[in-house]
Amino acid sequence: LWSSQRSSASQGLSIRLSRANTAHAPASSSKMWRIQLKTLANFCSRSIIGAFVYCFVVILLSVAFPMIETVANKLELPFLAGLNAEGEPVFESLQAELLDSGTDRVRLLKSPLLARNLAAGDILKVINPSTAEYELERRSGNLCVRVFRKHRLEALEEFVTSAIEKLGGSLDLQAERALVYSVHVSLGFTAIESLLNRASEKFSDTVWYYGNVYDPEDGTTPLNWWLEFDNQE
Repeated sequence: LWSSQRSSASQGLSIRLSRANTAHAPASSSKMWRIQLKTLANFCSRSIIGAFVYCFVVILLSVAFPMIETVANKLELPFLAGLNAEGEPVFESLQAELLDSGTDRVRLLKSPLLARNLAAGDILKVINPSTAEYELERRSGNLCVRVFRKHRLEALEEFVTSAIEKLGGSLDLQAERALVYSVHVSLGFTAIESLLNRASEKFSDTVWYYGNVYDPEDGTTPLNWWLEFDNQE
């Protein structure tokens, strides 16, 4: 979480890109290729012909070995999570993927624990990251499900995660007393809620909530965004 004391330090915050390696080949193999390419680059940079040779080799390797390494544009952005006891804003840091640097469009990689009305896969336009201002452009269709328990969360996690994964969902976050899941709405509210209610009965002191189903203003009015997905079926 980003407390309000840190919000001043985020003024003028620009989108920070991190090169994330998602290698499908062994790490040693990927490292070897990078070392060899670096050596080749140093050698070829001494002449124009060498530069053309380097470009040709890189293109050839990317075609011949497309799974060696994938570079993704990832960043962390602050989202309003609520207010603290003093009434000051508290922010939650969420991972996102930059889709278009020209328009600052991003896709959330995981559903949030505290930020409301969002789920993994949603596409947003970044308005002002220093004040956590975003425009929701398109929903992914995922439901954000939050499950809480004070004690023995591990047993609950094993039960719920196994069932959620069978439905095609995923565990996005595991905290000390909370779990966050993403499940597509096409599975149906009945199936999802039946599973979560069984978990609540099996494991005492368990409660769960949706993070993007009800209006954040009153917490009770359905947003009904899923009707658009129903019409697509």
